[in-house]
Amino acid sequence: MTIYPLAALRAFALHTLKLDTPNGSEPSPSLDSVYETVDQLGAVQIDTLQMVARAHSLAIWSRLGNYDPALLDRLAFDPAERRTFEGWYHAACYIPTHEYRYQMPRQRKTREGGHHWYAKWIENPEHQALIEAVRGRIQAEGGLRTSAFDNPDARRGSWWDWKPAKIALEYLYAYGDLMIADRPKFQRVYDLTERVLPKWVDQTEPTAEERDRFWVERGAKALGVSLPRNPGDYTWMNITRSRPIVADLVRQGILVEVQGETHSGVQTLIVHRDQLEGLQRAASGEIRPQRTTFLNPWDNFWWAQDRDEVLWGFRHTIEAYVPAPKRIYGYYSMPILHRERLVGRFDPKLERTAKRLRIRALHLEPGIAPDDELVADVAIAMRDFMAFHKADDLVIEAGSPPEFAKKLMRAL
Repeated sequence: MTIYPLAALRAFALHTLKLDTPNGSEPSPSLDSVYETVDQLGAVQIDTLQMVARAHSLAIWSRLGNYDPALLDRLAFDPAERRTFEGWYHAACYIPTHEYRYQMPRQRKTREGGHHWYAKWIENPEHQALIEAVRGRIQAEGGLRTSAFDNPDARRGSWWDWKPAKIALEYLYAYGDLMIADRPKFQRVYDLTERVLPKWVDQTEPTAEERDRFWVERGAKALGVSLPRNPGDYTWMNITRSRPIVADLVRQGILVEVQGETHSGVQTLIVHRDQLEGLQRAASGEIRPQRTTFLNPWDNFWWAQDRDEVLWGFRHTIEAYVPAPKRIYGYYSMPILHRERLVGRFDPKLERTAKRLRIRALHLEPGIAPDDELVADVAIAMRDFMAFHKADDLVIEAGSPPEFAKKLMRAL
């Protein structure tokens, strides 16, 4: 029985997530290379926080290096492109447009009253009239932002303080009548799906079961090698739904069980049969991670629950969700990936007017020495990170150990 070494498992996992290429080895990122990255990952998560660039922009930077974030917008919102769209996957994400049909079972569930967020709200006749009025305005006027609708009721409900028209827009979006046509200054513009979705898109609706099976396979391919629960995690599918699908795919030989060394001993892991050759290439040393980069708190790397601990001995927490007194690494802590290891974390904030990147805390993991190779590689990644953010200055407020911060500043 083959037992794959930990280094091979890590190398293959990083390869499938496009996190293994040497820094600076890529040609200047293009519209096609940005799209190919989204397509290989299956989606990139959209987030609103702006301590530095937004999470979806950072996910591409982590893999391609300095690029123009407008390329990501073009893919979603340029009518001549529309190769990605905004939809629901792991969370709100940019998703390849050729997979739009897998949104349709969720839309049907909303239309039929099965979505708990909307089922009660839509029962109110006044809300039904509001929905028709909102749809009518967009039909007549074209794409509109929430701000285009007056709020007739100064009182707000619990819906994230949304005004009624915003709820109606979100309902029509979840229903499938509307899509996000643009995002000027990150504000959604809603328009009719028939005007946004390209004509070439397959709109044959799968069953919910067909969608779940597709997403489990998609997750397995993106992750490369994972725990049996992880392909479902990748699309935020609960384990009760994903477990029988994984078991059935294993019985059919589509997902293959392998034995691998982990931080918890030898474990049974799963690999998609189409990727077994890649795992074997990693085991032979043909695939070797050479990238040093930084991962945003919502990066696809973290979508596989517990895999960071099992394969890397690293526990990632999104500390933006943690009360300030309980934070250890910082509000927007970004882990540092150095080749095959997760070696540290830092908490950045971009001061845009001053063009300054401020690192409020910089940590190395226990047992990681700030040797010359590590410092040099992190410095290369940090220069690129600063260039991506158009930052001319760097401040490191605190380092653990302090020696690492001092060496990094000298290298920069």
